Amino acid sequence: MGVYGRADEQIREEEAVDVEWSGNWVAERLGVELVGDGELRELLGLALRRNPKRAHLLVSNILGKHVPQRPSVVHGVGFELGERVRNLLGEAEARRAVVLGYAETATGLGHAVADGLGVAPYLHSTRRPVAGVAQAGGFEEAHSHATSHLLLPEDPDLLSASAEGSPLVLVDDEFSTGNTVLNTVRALHARYPRDRYVIVALVDMRSEADQGRLAEFAEEIGARVDLVARARGTVRLPDGVLEKGRDLVAAHEAGHAPDEPPAPRTAPARVALDWPAGVPDGGRHGFTPVHRAALEAALPGMAARIADAVGDARKVLVLGFEELMYAPLRLATALEDATTAEVRYSTTTRSPVLAVDDPGYAIRSRLVFPAHDDPADGPGDRYAYNVAGAGFDAVVVVVDSTADTPALHAPDGLLARLAGHTDQVVLAVVPSYVPSPTPHRQEAAMLPEPLRGPAFSSYAADDVGWLLQDLSDTALEAPTEEREEAIQSGGAHYAESLPVEYQPSPQYQELFKAALDTSAARIARAVGTVTETVLAERGPRPVLVSLARAGTPVGVLMRRWAQHRHGLDLPHYAVSIVRGRGIDANALRWLAAHHDPADVVFVDGWTGKGAITRELAAALEEFGGFNPEIAVLADPGGCVRTYGTREDFLIPSACLNSTVSGLISRTVLRSDLVGPHDFHGAKFYSELAGADVSGLFLDTVAARFDEVGDAVDAEAKELLAADRAPTWEGWAAVERISEEYGIHDVNLVKPGVGETTRVLLRRVPWKILAKRGAGADLDHVRLLAEQRGVPVEEVGELPYTCVGLIHPKYTRGATGADGTAVTAK
Repeated sequence: MGVYGRADEQIREEEAVDVEWSGNWVAERLGVELVGDGELRELLGLALRRNPKRAHLLVSNILGKHVPQRPSVVHGVGFELGERVRNLLGEAEARRAVVLGYAETATGLGHAVADGLGVAPYLHSTRRPVAGVAQAGGFEEAHSHATSHLLLPEDPDLLSASAEGSPLVLVDDEFSTGNTVLNTVRALHARYPRDRYVIVALVDMRSEADQGRLAEFAEEIGARVDLVARARGTVRLPDGVLEKGRDLVAAHEAGHAPDEPPAPRTAPARVALDWPAGVPDGGRHGFTPVHRAALEAALPGMAARIADAVGDARKVLVLGFEELMYAPLRLATALEDATTAEVRYSTTTRSPVLAVDDPGYAIRSRLVFPAHDDPADGPGDRYAYNVAGAGFDAVVVVVDSTADTPALHAPDGLLARLAGHTDQVVLAVVPSYVPSPTPHRQEAAMLPEPLRGPAFSSYAADDVGWLLQDLSDTALEAPTEEREEAIQSGGAHYAESLPVEYQPSPQYQELFKAALDTSAARIARAVGTVTETVLAERGPRPVLVSLARAGTPVGVLMRRWAQHRHGLDLPHYAVSIVRGRGIDANALRWLAAHHDPADVVFVDGWTGKGAITRELAAALEEFGGFNPEIAVLADPGGCVRTYGTREDFLIPSACLNSTVSGLISRTVLRSDLVGPHDFHGAKFYSELAGADVSGLFLDTVAARFDEVGDAVDAEAKELLAADRAPTWEGWAAVERISEEYGIHDVNLVKPGVGETTRVLLRRVPWKILAKRGAGADLDHVRLLAEQRGVPVEEVGELPYTCVGLIHPKYTRGATGADGTAVTAK
């Protein structure tokens, strides 16, 4: 039996259990009576709420909002309603229909109805304004706790009824007075008139008078209006029920002081979903059958990752977030199929409801926490019902990236509140879909998800997502001398092959460790300063995008600083940029599809003469919304305005190649390997794991974060108030050196400790210029120069600690047989 057929069976099983109706407590005290179909009491319970417009709350047992329910039941009920709508409309009209759900309670139900139709696009109203998205309509929900609804489709024609016979299907959890639906139809019919509407609800609770109003309204607008509901009934309310309910709530709250929240049992963990590219997080901006197919294909893999994260938990709750109901629901249905654990599903809500721990009351427990998505109507409390005391071994919290804020992770936030009531809290973040006016979003749907460790790189999966393709099985290495001759002769670009990975001698490894111990605090200070500057100027939740691979360790450290000091869990990706070829355009398309481009902050290790800074600015001209500024750890060249320091000092991650960068090679761009829909490539040198010091570097620096905190605060404050305009001092120095030494090619002059190290590790060096008096920062440079037979020339006037000069007229005849003892020609 399929999942949808299973829903009714599971409901009947629960009906067969002899349990007290969860509306008795309210019914006995207020005289409220629920009258209707035989299954009505199994579908609905009653509760009381602090609402001046309506005292009672009909609590659905199958909606997945206030009462945790089997996800297959929740989705199956909506799907079955969608099938009924499809049968009512017929195949031809069903294909022209649009489904509209109501925020926040019915966003998931509406989406499930659209699934049942199978061929209809879906949109739900929202209470979250989104900058840059035009409003296609709006309406008011008079009895709701938060009344204003916005309609923000990405496709401005989604609600248009230009095609004859285009029905609008409106979905809400309950159809009580009909006011909300009438307000919606009235507003939309004035703008997008059509001749048919279908209203769908779990329960039709209208009075006879209200039923007549709907018929009159349909006649007034000259359209057919049908109603599809799972059950019908009504609520009989005695006189004065609003005042009695208000008094009852006040008396109960006065007699029950809030419990002190229990201390968290465990720290929350995070699972990387790898949400499919181009698929919206829900229907806020529209969700098409194409999106549905892409999500269905990705669900088993995402569920498997969640199942691994919860391990041996036997009772698991998947908890959605306000309007984000469908994504967690579908993750929960897939998890239900992937595990033998008992899986339940519900979501948090804005609506304040009285909690009474009584089997005859629908809301047994309540967790209170602050809003964590910076809501447009200001801060306020949010709620999770029937979670505390329900015996869940694990709770999987699913939020969108907009809601993954410090408030979520705060000591009084949702994650901490949940951690006091379960042994395991797992956070899964769905990327917030941001409509884009560019064509890049559609193209991004063809691109793969980021590569992550440990399958690709020795970094943890959360540290970085590599927007690269894996070329580990491709032979790309060539001897350094052969590469240099091909590059300088114009026969090949440096990004078309890889140098043979330098394997450091024991002496050099000891130099690295000594340099790391000596400079860790200095690096930590620069990491903190640049991160605080970024958060102050590009916050509140920047997306870090490091330029692979030198920028990647810095991006990981910046992410760790933000997490350590502010509880922020910043997204971090690594992309390829190639001098003379530009940045990976497909990586930019992927980023634009998953994040607001304005939030992207590009990160690199250091600046030399600023070539990559200029390359990035030029490459981004055709991509709207991205800020071309780069944030770097060290800016000795004076090329950027966001930096940790402008001193030219040894950054130990520059001393090595892949073994300090997650075992990833430098990036490759070659036409026979990288197609029009591919990311640039790179190799994962897993065979070098024994020499890997990537984790050592990160951990050693991060261990010094606390001790440099005060210094970072002072430096960041000073930098934010200073004039940090680029001086391009480094570029001028490189041009001068190029002419003075007869090189006449600035690309062969590599300024700074990091770039000089690269020359010695990857290229054929001619000579090294060292600033007179430079100390231990150059110990590793001197050792490498000695090993390769390269002269080190001390000079007085130099804006850098050192400069590496590549042999200006290189052929293999310019060196000895082993590539050492470089001579001038």
